[in-house]
Amino acid sequence: MEEKMQGIRASDLVVGYEGKSVLKDVNFWVRPGQILTFIGPNGSGKSTLLKSITRQLKTIAGQVYLAEGTMDAYTDAALAKQMAMVTTERISPELMTCRDIVATGRYPYTGRLGILTEADWQKVEEAIVFVHAEDVAVQDFNKVSDGQRQRIMLARAICQETEILVLDEPTSYLDIRYKLDILSGIRRLAREKNVAVIMSLHELDLAQQVSDLIACVEDGGIVIDTPEKIFSGNRVQKLYGVADAAFDPLLGVPCMLDAEDRKLTDPGKDPKGGRAPEVFVISGGGAGISVYRRLQREGISFAAGILSENDVEYRIAKALAVNVVAQIAFYPIGEQQLTEAKKWIDACAGCICLLDTFGPLNEACKSLKTYAEQCGKLRQVEEVLIEG
Repeated sequence: MEEKMQGIRASDLVVGYEGKSVLKDVNFWVRPGQILTFIGPNGSGKSTLLKSITRQLKTIAGQVYLAEGTMDAYTDAALAKQMAMVTTERISPELMTCRDIVATGRYPYTGRLGILTEADWQKVEEAIVFVHAEDVAVQDFNKVSDGQRQRIMLARAICQETEILVLDEPTSYLDIRYKLDILSGIRRLAREKNVAVIMSLHELDLAQQVSDLIACVEDGGIVIDTPEKIFSGNRVQKLYGVADAAFDPLLGVPCMLDAEDRKLTDPGKDPKGGRAPEVFVISGGGAGISVYRRLQREGISFAAGILSENDVEYRIAKALAVNVVAQIAFYPIGEQQLTEAKKWIDACAGCICLLDTFGPLNEACKSLKTYAEQCGKLRQVEEVLIEG
């Protein structure tokens, strides 16, 4: 006997409105316990695809397969036992507590009168506990915060006991505490209850952490791979149409860039419309990150060094600085890097040293500090900001 397909699969799916396709050739298979996250710019078709998967929109072509075959073969009642959806749409029910809202997730299993059994109420309580919403269970749903509402809506979906969960931007309108809380709950739901999860997210760093698969929605189709492969090279930058330096694919961190800045390789050359560095920053070990961002906000161009390529602040400096004097990871700073850094100090109006101690691998930075002091260029951070 042929084993039933587990999870949810799309085959050659074409979705859109009034017969006009927005996305085509959509193929994926999300197995139980997996999370597939769609990323892409606004208007790329993420919500359209999710609405088509959940049958809110009629598909133009292709099929969505569940355990019993094509989704078209399911009645609404049968589909409600297989798939739950959480959207960003704000509902405003009257005179309903948060517990009442969660309880509506049991309606696919009740009779025509919608009366819940003791066993149903037990599942309601379990879902509330799962999302850590016990403190708001008896409160009016309309009077709790957006983050608490999202937890309640997730609890309702959990209470529905489906094999598939679809979420459209579940972290919208939420502060960082609730973003982490909601996504941690979704990850636990997939792992502990073996649910196949499909969702869309704008937070790329969180998508990278929570997902088993990432789907880039681009050029009227999708490209799916593991987070490790999607968040490498410049795929994400191309997806959103930003400069390579504007996003760190390893950390999932965006960086604001000044459009006037141009990278320089030689302090003695004319920047040709770019901006020569005004200050050189001696740093390392994370000490410079906040200063780099302050200089950027104030419009003060800078060079930095000498940083090891595995230093925690190297990638941020690389994105924001006019130039970074760097050394290959795990190697001591050499004479070549020291000489180069001195040239950049010569080209700058001032120098900031953010290091208080120097170890055997960055003795060269101590020499740089002494050099800047001898040149009369050593400044304090606040002094540079005032002068800038």
